[in-house]
Amino acid sequence: MAEQRRNQRPSSGKPTGGRPTSGKPTSGGKPASGKKPDGKRPSSGGANSGGNRSSSAKSDERSQRWTPGSDRRDARPARGGDRPGRKSDWKRPADKQAERTAEQAIYDGPELPEGITGGELDRAITAQLKGLPEKLAARVARHLAAAGMVLEDDPETAYQHTLAARSRAPRLAVVREATGEAAYAAGHYAEALAELRAAKRMNGATAYLPIMADCHRALGKPQEALKLAKSPSVANFSPEAKAEMTIVEAGARRDLGQMDAALRTLELAPLLSKSRSPWVVRLRYAYADTLEAAGRDNDALTWFHRTYAIDSDELTDADIRAEALEKRLG
Repeated sequence: MAEQRRNQRPSSGKPTGGRPTSGKPTSGGKPASGKKPDGKRPSSGGANSGGNRSSSAKSDERSQRWTPGSDRRDARPARGGDRPGRKSDWKRPADKQAERTAEQAIYDGPELPEGITGGELDRAITAQLKGLPEKLAARVARHLAAAGMVLEDDPETAYQHTLAARSRAPRLAVVREATGEAAYAAGHYAEALAELRAAKRMNGATAYLPIMADCHRALGKPQEALKLAKSPSVANFSPEAKAEMTIVEAGARRDLGQMDAALRTLELAPLLSKSRSPWVVRLRYAYADTLEAAGRDNDALTWFHRTYAIDSDELTDADIRAEALEKRLG
């Protein structure tokens, strides 16, 4: 019965109105040429197969059969360079190419300087890139290295390099941190604040707080800066980070017109430290500047001189400020 049901199924052959070519019974009841009268399939050949056709004849018939979709495949145009009217090396003329969108331009980033490999980065940074695919990690590393090279001289280009890195690896804290620091250097304070917040959410680090507080000051929100300055984590900062936060806190007090509070904030810092580190230089300079703003010119002159005495790297213009005060005081 199963054999009879199979023989009653419509042919899978081409529906041209003539005989189907599948070898199944025709609508007139006559068996197709490849079938025995009892409807059973012919044997596969050999000595006992009786009146079967040769295997070469069967092969010829099979080669002439239509298989579903074969004519459609043959009618399709070839792909790539074999397509009619196409050349494999064809390119749209430059004046006809669509302009890159702003998003695409950010993704591309500035041109990478020759010789930048990404190996210039600190190992702690490259270790965080290892979770990326190799080629992607290499590209991100090159943009970060390029940003570090030009950060002081061309902070805007450095920022664009970090944006290119962020477009490729937005979920890495080290990339968001670099983007925030470059944005801060380039004067993009809102963007810097957003990037450093993102980095802090990812890794829980608090070292960004002084920069974040200064971004609030730059955005006209000194009260927000003071909130960050009072964060419990500040107590565990390194001396350098504490000094930076003290300077920002004093600046926020000045923004609010609280000059006495600004001076007290700085006076609680280690202004008389024997260290000649940059953070001591910056503390002394901030104190001298605040003294002058408060109208205490003689005290300001003393602290500009003390600043200049340890500023061997000329981080500040303390000598110029001292000279100007001396002329004014006569």
